[in-house]
Amino acid sequence: MLIPVLLAGGVGTRLWPLSRQSRPKQFLELTGAGSLLQQTLARVDGVEALGPPLVVGNETHRFIIAEQMRSAGLSGPILLESSPRGTAAAAAAAALEARARHGDDVELLVLPTDHAVGDIPAFARAIDRARTVAAQGQLTLFGVTPDRAETGYGYIQAGDSHAEGVRGVRRFVEKPDADSAAAYLAAGDYYWNSGMFLFGAGDFLDALAVHAPDIHAAVHAAHQQAVTDVDFLRLESEAFDACRADSIDYAVMERTDRAVVVAFDAQWGDLGSWSAVARVNGSDAAGNSVHGDAWLTDVQDCIVHSEDRLVAALGTRNQVIVATDDAVLVADREREQDVRQLVDKLRAHGRSEATEYRKVYRPWGSYEQIAAGDRFQVKHIRVAPGGRLSLQKHHHRAEHWVVVHGTALVTCDDRESLLSENESTYIPLGAVHRLENPGKVDLDVIEVQSGSYLGEDDIVRFDDVYGRVDIEPAAEDAVDPGGNTTPEQPAFDRKEQP
Repeated sequence: MLIPVLLAGGVGTRLWPLSRQSRPKQFLELTGAGSLLQQTLARVDGVEALGPPLVVGNETHRFIIAEQMRSAGLSGPILLESSPRGTAAAAAAAALEARARHGDDVELLVLPTDHAVGDIPAFARAIDRARTVAAQGQLTLFGVTPDRAETGYGYIQAGDSHAEGVRGVRRFVEKPDADSAAAYLAAGDYYWNSGMFLFGAGDFLDALAVHAPDIHAAVHAAHQQAVTDVDFLRLESEAFDACRADSIDYAVMERTDRAVVVAFDAQWGDLGSWSAVARVNGSDAAGNSVHGDAWLTDVQDCIVHSEDRLVAALGTRNQVIVATDDAVLVADREREQDVRQLVDKLRAHGRSEATEYRKVYRPWGSYEQIAAGDRFQVKHIRVAPGGRLSLQKHHHRAEHWVVVHGTALVTCDDRESLLSENESTYIPLGAVHRLENPGKVDLDVIEVQSGSYLGEDDIVRFDDVYGRVDIEPAAEDAVDPGGNTTPEQPAFDRKEQP
């Protein structure tokens, strides 16, 4: 059985302001219908003897992962990392879990979730070739036949031929300068390193134990002590956090004599920059790649991406212009690799826009802050059909709820009531309350909070139908970019779900 392992723990800072720590690029729709995660799931659909996918991601993104898998009609275990420790640790955890579920002969197809593949049949053929050599104990990498002198990718120099389309690995090369990239293209025996792999779970773990025994030991301990939490498997945090961060390439592939490269040409791209996204989405006759509401006059070779507002550009050349509801990026395309440094500076100055969206996703739906100020905060809450927020109360704030779409079932102390569109209710300070959606369409509520303290720690949670044993900001524990959280305020005891 072949198990797709989807590595969904990256951040994608160079695609800021669209990709942020709270919602990275793999969860965004950048190149057509569905997020990059969902497109990765779809491109392996139909592969022979394919088992249920196994996703490895950060625990802060667990509800996004679960919702996107559900939306795609898929299910499978979701392994949660307490901190990013590199692809070697993620693949090792997946290998241990896959072997525990499916036996010693299970194979892994390890895929980053931020790639584009245009020729799916060519990719499927490469998978078939890789399975043939993986069955012989080889550790296979997928090498993309280059079509340009690209300086943004690492390269693999191929060695002797093992089979049709399969060669040994002579050496790995880091991202080269322009002259070296041109030489690699002309040589004909270099491939782009796609970061995709196929190998037996046991073969990879054996190689990891030989070449990176510390990583093997740490992940093995974290997996042994993992805890199941509804659809999630939480790797034990102390052991996993102690693991050395490293990639599959560095930890194993550059050290083993069992690595082979499977060549393929499938219109592949690593969506690590705005130019890479534009290359997949295409450009017009003036060289402009445009997404959203944009008005361009005398503009050439620009990337314009607008999420929810008009972007007008006049006389610009070779620029990246990206607009979201709370941030706008304008950058020279020659400097787009430096966007990460810009985001680091914003983060260092405490700007929430560097990492957080106003809109936050939860298992019951989402919330988005509309406004905030002294003693008040306004949010838009969207609850999916059947969704229920936790049963809770607050010590320092009252809330007003106005239903603008759908039907709300409201619990307030010992009373339950149904509210329809244009109806409202008041939740007094200290009242035990819950909001849920009993209908078949989304429930949209405008919430106005008022009180002396609107910090996220002013909550006592009594019950949660999603089995969340940890307490963290949700719609009911609203994000507070307005600055209402003050360090001199005490933290209040929170009661977890029984």
